Amino acid sequence: MTATTSSRLSFLCRAVLAAAAVAVSAHDAAAQGSASAESLAKQLANPIASLISVPFQNNWDRDIGPLEQGSRYTLNIQPVIPLSISQDWNLINRVILPVVDQSDVVPGAGSQFGLGDTVASFFFSPKKPTAGGWIWGAGPVVLLPTGTNDLLTSEKWGLGPTGVALRQDGPWTYGALANHIWSVAGSSGRPDVSSTFVQPFLTYTTKDAWSFVLQAEASYDWERDDLSVPVGFFVGKLFRIGGQSVQVIGGPRYYVSHFDNGPKGWGARLAITLLFPR
Repeated sequence: MTATTSSRLSFLCRAVLAAAAVAVSAHDAAAQGSASAESLAKQLANPIASLISVPFQNNWDRDIGPLEQGSRYTLNIQPVIPLSISQDWNLINRVILPVVDQSDVVPGAGSQFGLGDTVASFFFSPKKPTAGGWIWGAGPVVLLPTGTNDLLTSEKWGLGPTGVALRQDGPWTYGALANHIWSVAGSSGRPDVSSTFVQPFLTYTTKDAWSFVLQAEASYDWERDDLSVPVGFFVGKLFRIGGQSVQVIGGPRYYVSHFDNGPKGWGARLAITLLFPR
């Protein structure tokens, strides 16, 4: 990573953390202190929990491109904001904004740094589990062409359905999240988008707020008939820094299947999540 790229990332991280600090001061500290670390860790294991959180997910991948010489660092900024829309329903808003630094992915193109395309998901979710104990949510997912470099964007607007279903039994949380996105507008000179994403997950949470996570992130590109499936095992701990609840979680990922020019072999993830209990 170049010095210029490092300074850009440093500035971005400082700016985001400063914004998060402002959000902390606006929340009720007493409510935050009343929630136990174990309870918060279990809520984090639920993608549609009624919990405001701001994950900063760092991903490292390698062996990318036709020559398998490329590398990529991706910082996914992923705020989750639940809204109560009635006595019985929540609307869970989840956004993924990637900041990408990559090199030697496309032969002869050198390095690229900038924003990737944004994915925003909106889950309408009952506030109470079903009689069988299932928690679920469903709604639309939107692809926004926010990429700042031709090699970091599809230049397509996309739309489709998304859904999630899970159960929490004692220390265990298990379920799956899925979506499908079709391109509906954008540059006619770029390939259409038709992509399915499926994320099964299994989490074990201890009483002292350790989390052990096994998950896959399968993506199928229907336009190219291509499949990518990284599987990750992550270990995390939730704790407090002053009055702020934070989870740090990380571990390795391995691509059991990969796109033709996508990442291969081993990668890694480290995520830092700021929590704002309601």
